[in-house]
Amino acid sequence: MIWLLYDGSFEGMLTVVFETYEYKWKELHIRKEGITVPLLFTETKTVVTDEEKAKRVWKKLLDLIGSKGVQTVWAAWLSEKESIEDTILGVIRYAIDSKQNVLSDFAHPDVLQLQQTAKSVGREKHRMEAFVRFQLTKDGIYFSVINPDFNVLPLILPHFRDRYADQLWFIFDSRRSYGIYYDLEKAVFVDFIPNSLLSANGVSKEAFGEDEDLFQELWSDYFKSTNIQGRKNTKLHIQHVPKRYWKYLVEKKS
Repeated sequence: MIWLLYDGSFEGMLTVVFETYEYKWKELHIRKEGITVPLLFTETKTVVTDEEKAKRVWKKLLDLIGSKGVQTVWAAWLSEKESIEDTILGVIRYAIDSKQNVLSDFAHPDVLQLQQTAKSVGREKHRMEAFVRFQLTKDGIYFSVINPDFNVLPLILPHFRDRYADQLWFIFDSRRSYGIYYDLEKAVFVDFIPNSLLSANGVSKEAFGEDEDLFQELWSDYFKSTNIQGRKNTKLHIQHVPKRYWKYLVEKKS
């Protein structure tokens, strides 16, 4: 059994896929570098990312499963689930052997696992888009902290770039210690080290813009005024807004 290790990038994983065919490796597992692998009766190889090899695999996938299918593969990979790379390789091998789009064949275990995982990532993406709340800092940047189960920052970027095109903003993923910064022209991924003013818990009051406290109070009052106690259905509310997302919502902090 061979364990193939890569640098954690999507291009790195595609490079591994290419080399499994190049070197005719059959019995293998794919994992990110840094993951503990069994030492008994195993061989470990580190695969160096090769952009050209990755592009060739990407083009082959586009031919086989189309752009929507490739997006499904990417979304599943963003789940960061253990062994998701093995699942993706299984789907790719099945598609290449079949010479057709196999993503609707739910009888195949790898296809089913891929689709279920991508669906879970998609739900998390939509919830982050709905539940992100910004806080205005003194330097005019709208700052937000999220802690998603999956690495959905690349998926939510288009939504916020289009919706808040006239504002400076930064969305920080506290679980993965990186974020998206939008400077009114382009959005870029940046590493970020939290500090006493901007932390994994949000923006401290010392970093608030002049009117941020007032805006938060007004929003909380608006939420209370539109909440009709006689029609309160806590069970249904939690179904639509699970408690683990309440920490992002200004209206829930009170």
